[in-house]
Amino acid sequence: MLKDAQGLVVTTDSANAKAAINRFIDQMLGYGKDAETAVLQAIAADPTCALAHAYAAAYYLTQENRKAWQVALPHLQNAQQYSTKVTAREKLYVQAILAWANQEIDVAIATHEEIANQFPRDLISVQQGQYHYFYTGNKEKLLEIAQKVLPSNPQQHYLYGMVAFGLEQCHQLKAAEKIARQAIALNRYDPWAHHAIAHVMETQGRVEEGIAWMESFADTWENCNSMLYTHNWWHIALYYLQLENYQKVLKLYDTHIWERANKQSPKDQVGAISLLLRLELRGVDVENRWQNISPYLYSRIDEHALPFQDLHYVYALAKAGHHDWVNQMLQSMQYHTLSINPFLRRSWVEVAIPAARGMVAHAKGDFNTTVAELKPVLPRLHEIGGSHAQRVLFGQVYQDAVLSAQQQSWNYGITA
Repeated sequence: MLKDAQGLVVTTDSANAKAAINRFIDQMLGYGKDAETAVLQAIAADPTCALAHAYAAAYYLTQENRKAWQVALPHLQNAQQYSTKVTAREKLYVQAILAWANQEIDVAIATHEEIANQFPRDLISVQQGQYHYFYTGNKEKLLEIAQKVLPSNPQQHYLYGMVAFGLEQCHQLKAAEKIARQAIALNRYDPWAHHAIAHVMETQGRVEEGIAWMESFADTWENCNSMLYTHNWWHIALYYLQLENYQKVLKLYDTHIWERANKQSPKDQVGAISLLLRLELRGVDVENRWQNISPYLYSRIDEHALPFQDLHYVYALAKAGHHDWVNQMLQSMQYHTLSINPFLRRSWVEVAIPAARGMVAHAKGDFNTTVAELKPVLPRLHEIGGSHAQRVLFGQVYQDAVLSAQQQSWNYGITA
């Protein structure tokens, strides 16, 4: 048995496997583009390493698409097969990832909490606990799981960035900026800490400062995976949107957001969709960009990885004129609720599906239906995940529908 860079025991006798696991940990915590390569190298060095297989399964599960889930399954099977003689931490971690694969997110969360309590230096587990809290709308717990391991991880800039994002989501903006700056002082190449401050400055209306801040670090994102690369540029685009510099926003979309996206990545797709919608809400003609993105969304119709993602997909399909696909997706969402556990089902049935109907109605110009569907669920949209900056879009769609419905009613009164 060897210890990883976090000082935690890994059940392997292969120094090469341990070195590759260390690279994987650094890549995952830093949103690097070589995480998959690193974990597969670890498995090649020791095919019986349960933790390496569990890490691989977790990596593929984070991709939130069916193809990647299928790749994750054999790794999960191997992790279980080789976990009979591993450490207690490794067994817990395998259990957490297995629960995730089974969509037992409440079980996965509880297991990551147990790991944080017993093995607080396991930051990969903390990161994944935060991930689940993020997509189930529990910002307080997202912060707490990172805060409680701080004493065991002094001078760990990745953890500082994780805490900073949690603080920002809990509206503790001053504290969030302070610890994010501490992270960056330790390592300029910490894109999650950059991201946390982007949120803070946007919330505080520090638009010009936000642009200067994010663009000063943009060179460091070349080593990021496509998700965070495009997402950090998405935040820059939001600043320019506030300045009403729409040509700049379109240029950023074309050069850094959709152009640099992994076209098959759900998270990259969601960022592109949300930016196009924001532009249209401001009266900007996005030309044929809906049509360009829609072919990549067909595989999402029956996937239902995250309700937050589905609201974007169904809107984009409607805007591109694929109404048969839209109807198919709405029916599939209903069917999906029959196969998931109660922890997730309620948010799908009571929040996601009505919101999806409202988004489709808006895309079709049926503003009265948009208002009727979105108004009851707006206070609960946090339950389906996303950050404040991401979810504010649905409120903007609702307000646009209210004003458009009033305008239509007024026009009808004039012409009747």
